[in-house]
Amino acid sequence: MALWDKLKTELDRAGKAAQGAIDEGKVRLDAFRVRQLADKAAQALGYAVYRARLQNQDVDADTYSRLSSTLAAHESEANRYEAQLAELATKRKTGPDTASPPSSSAGTPGA
Repeated sequence: MALWDKLKTELDRAGKAAQGAIDEGKVRLDAFRVRQLADKAAQALGYAVYRARLQNQDVDADTYSRLSSTLAAHESEANRYEAQLAELATKRKTGPDTASPPSSSAGTPGA
């Protein structure tokens, strides 16, 4: 029965690793999409400044406020996703060390 218990333990560990990879992939995709939105907002802000300067004017306060708040919101959300990714990476690095014997984790450098 010890063989079956070990097999079950290894299958559970593999399942958790796969689920962790799926979760990390989803967060990476969300972070990428939000970064794209932030880039578009920054581009819109840049175009607004450029067009205003072509006419020897400043960007009106409402336009600047709207565009800069949109950019700030996307940057904030992207930073939140980056923090989630860092947390998942930390869990991934520390997770196997707590579940496996110390001798088996000594041969694997931080990947």
